[in-house]
Amino acid sequence: MTERSASAQIVQDWLITHGSSAVVFERDQPGRTAAEAAALLGCDIAQIAKSIIFRNATAGGSVLVITSGANRVDEAKVAALTGVTLAKADANFVREHTGFVIGGVPPVAHAKPGIVLLDADLLRFATVFPAGGTPHAMFEIATDELVRLSGARVADVRQETR
Repeated sequence: MTERSASAQIVQDWLITHGSSAVVFERDQPGRTAAEAAALLGCDIAQIAKSIIFRNATAGGSVLVITSGANRVDEAKVAALTGVTLAKADANFVREHTGFVIGGVPPVAHAKPGIVLLDADLLRFATVFPAGGTPHAMFEIATDELVRLSGARVADVRQETR
């Protein structure tokens, strides 16, 4: 078995416990952004599953949007879909609610799970690549399995380009 950082091991253990055969792997180079991750993996940037965290401005919980690396999230669409007033989540909020640092937030295994949406554009791919707990950790997972494991509602969350 490959040695993993503690955060990547948390994600791997969570995946195993929930019946997934996805394997978290770590690279020497970080993939902090979707572009960096796609370059490391040799895949299309749209196949990177970014975990974007917002703060529920009223209730204080989190809203996770799992989005394609090629897309920006339309906050108005997310607010309309969830009925939540969104606010920016700072690094401390992200760490408190997910248990992970920005740049390595996985779509699962969060310390305090909140509302979860998944970008419908990710369904174009059989598999996608989310972060695995650190900027160096990633894993490949079937898109339908990611929907099931994350408990996400699939929706159009993409900001339209002008």
